[in-house]
Amino acid sequence: MDKYKNIHKWMIVPMVVMQLGIFTDYWGDFSENAWAVHVHYWTGTVWYLFLILQPYFATHGQIVRHRTLGIIGMFVAGGVCMTALSMLYRDLVNADNARLQPERFGPFEPSFFYGVAVVEIVMMTAFGYAVIKSIIHRKEIENHSWWLISTVFLIMTPALGRGLTNVWIGINFADWPNIDITAPGYVTQALIIGMVVVAAWKFGTLRHPATYLAIGVNLFVLLSGPLGRSETLQAILNAMI
Repeated sequence: MDKYKNIHKWMIVPMVVMQLGIFTDYWGDFSENAWAVHVHYWTGTVWYLFLILQPYFATHGQIVRHRTLGIIGMFVAGGVCMTALSMLYRDLVNADNARLQPERFGPFEPSFFYGVAVVEIVMMTAFGYAVIKSIIHRKEIENHSWWLISTVFLIMTPALGRGLTNVWIGINFADWPNIDITAPGYVTQALIIGMVVVAAWKFGTLRHPATYLAIGVNLFVLLSGPLGRSETLQAILNAMI
């Protein structure tokens, strides 16, 4: 238990990274965001807050509060997952709009949004799996805690990726629409995987299945380009969503 006594402080780092990444994208056009976007943003934010508070309660003699909040947390986790999946339709709408109005979307071709939809399905499936594993192993401190901690790295890509992409476009705006938008994607995944490895090394969980899952999902995100260009996957997504 002592090993995790200060883990709540470390969990502030991914929280700050996520908020900085999504800040301009969410708050910059706050009033124009759809209701689903607001719900997803706030359930995601509350989930990150849970993963700061819960380790603190567990390691500072507040086990009853930890358990009560944990039950509420499972409800929040379901909200994160379901609200993310409910917004997949928006990716397909953006793909159609990018096809009809290429001058408006510039470097963001229809395949980009199909790729985003594919990786978001994988991310949220992995997120749900990690939460379920944490419930199964709720009596094993290391397994329970690390499965939950891994979730922050499973769902960080959309926020951090958007933030870095906005910065990259701002730097290279003179070249619009001929901007290579793959570069910020590689930087995003390198930063997240780096955080996973550092956190796992710090808490002795480098060989934990949750660590492998977090690294694997973030490597999978790098395949969004070729996946989005697959006409077969496009047809499947259009039929499903």
